[in-house]
Amino acid sequence: MSAPLSGIRVLDFSRVLSGPYATMHLADLGADVVKVEHPTRGDDTRGFGPPFSEGVSTYFMSVNRGKRSIGLDLKNPEDRAKALALAGQADVIIENFRPGVMDRLGLGATTLRAQHPSLIFCSISGFGQSKPKAGYDLMVQGMSGIPTLTGSPEGPPNKCGASIADMVAGLNATQAILAALFRRERTGEGATIDVAMIDGQLSLLTYHAGAHLNGGKNPTRIGNAHPSIHPFCQYEAADGYFNLCIGNDSLWSNFCQAIQRTDLRDDPRFKTNPNRVDCRHELDAILTPIFQTHTVQHWLGVLEKSAVPCGPIRTVAQALSDAELATHAHPKGGPDVHSIPLPFSMDGTGRASDRRPPQLGEHGSEILNDWLEEKPS
Repeated sequence: MSAPLSGIRVLDFSRVLSGPYATMHLADLGADVVKVEHPTRGDDTRGFGPPFSEGVSTYFMSVNRGKRSIGLDLKNPEDRAKALALAGQADVIIENFRPGVMDRLGLGATTLRAQHPSLIFCSISGFGQSKPKAGYDLMVQGMSGIPTLTGSPEGPPNKCGASIADMVAGLNATQAILAALFRRERTGEGATIDVAMIDGQLSLLTYHAGAHLNGGKNPTRIGNAHPSIHPFCQYEAADGYFNLCIGNDSLWSNFCQAIQRTDLRDDPRFKTNPNRVDCRHELDAILTPIFQTHTVQHWLGVLEKSAVPCGPIRTVAQALSDAELATHAHPKGGPDVHSIPLPFSMDGTGRASDRRPPQLGEHGSEILNDWLEEKPS
């Protein structure tokens, strides 16, 4: 079956993570993504490392499959004219410069959409186009309140180990672009999209925000526990840790039966979920020594037989050992490149573009020929 975005042209001025993560997914969905890079420096992430594979940054390769690269110096009038010409052929433009930079280059949304009303122009920034302040993942995570919810109650605030401010912004940009393309199919109207990293992080607060805004509570760090469900947390076994997820009272009954402690099921302190949340410390004082008598695998086996949700806490290597991966040729002929595919499938088709990550400026003449019908000199 044809790819959903087959025939859609995306001119990608973004770099580092948020924008490239979005455009990689658009490429996976079939769009022709042209990555505009400085002709000598390229995307900053080409220099991120170690690790490198045959001199190519593994960071860069992880978010740039499916794209073609053209080298353009946007401060050079001749190259800027080429960028403007390419913009005239694009369905979507995406950029994540500091607010105002694209306007100063004559490539801003107002200018380009005046010339091309059906254009979809998406900007990603830390705090929105009205706030010309640099936004980095670490900063934005900190300003969102999420680190105050992460980590041990006795320790300092902790950011998420993955760059969620960048990647959630990329996902939000993808969602907004797809919505704009759908609207354009019906109306012919383009769009100007403003994606702020801070808005994406605030959106993740969900029930934490609800507890504060509507329940008068100030959420704080409680380690691996859940503020409103218990036991829904990490426990220590004889040889490591595992996660236990008792999401309702029926599962609680199954759990008590599985560990041969039916007395806990009928204990008034633990009979309902609100009871268990209120008495979480008393319950943990009972469960912790029980779990420490056997291994992680023992408890997973016991609990899974009774359909009690639980799971191991794996390393990245362990998690990837049985994951479905996308595999591409190496840009410089090294070992094959593996990456994480689209997090969904559609009609059983592939979950990643067939195109490998590009070398810097590799497709310049090809792109000008395809998009502008310019023949190589």
